[in-house]
Amino acid sequence: MSIVVVEAPTLGEGWLRTSRAILERGALERYDGQATRELALLTLTVERPASDDPLIAELGDAEWLAWMHENFFVQKDVPELGDAKSYAVRLFNYAGSGRDQIAWVVERLRADPECRSATVTTFQPLTDTAYIPCVSLLDFWIPGESLELIVYAHSLDFGKKAYGNLVELARLQEHVARELGCPVGRLVVHAKSAHVYEPEWALMAELVETPVRTIAV
Repeated sequence: MSIVVVEAPTLGEGWLRTSRAILERGALERYDGQATRELALLTLTVERPASDDPLIAELGDAEWLAWMHENFFVQKDVPELGDAKSYAVRLFNYAGSGRDQIAWVVERLRADPECRSATVTTFQPLTDTAYIPCVSLLDFWIPGESLELIVYAHSLDFGKKAYGNLVELARLQEHVARELGCPVGRLVVHAKSAHVYEPEWALMAELVETPVRTIAV
């Protein structure tokens, strides 16, 4: 099974290019009992990630973007996920222990900018049983002058959720880069399963044809 590689200059274009590839080349599969089109083993590289991506702001759902922002930055139980802990708990208060993993990343890279192990996880194996977070590993490094973020996800829903994930991952990357006083570099996402659920096939088929003409990049 070959790895599918998608490269894009911005988050919004990465979202739509990946969605197009899924719709055109994805296999018919099922996930959580629902029909999907799926590309397995996908890598998306975004050269200039920005949390204020104009294409996502234009085409994405504002309520969903707000929901995802809360998930990443408000420490709480998430009812829609079976009261699983939000990403904010996992990142800023791991397992309720008070451990701020993002602050740890900043200090690790500040102490050693050549560090190759400023790596954190959202997975809490002692309590994550029914729900397993889609994005489970965030790996920050500075291979040149810019801070890059490498992410692993077991699955990403590009029809409804992934653009929100991308925005918030970029926001975390911007935060760490700002704390370190360096520019933001590439965002690289490795997804075992990149998919679009059947209810979103028609909508995404329309969105991937949207000209990027009016969007400043």
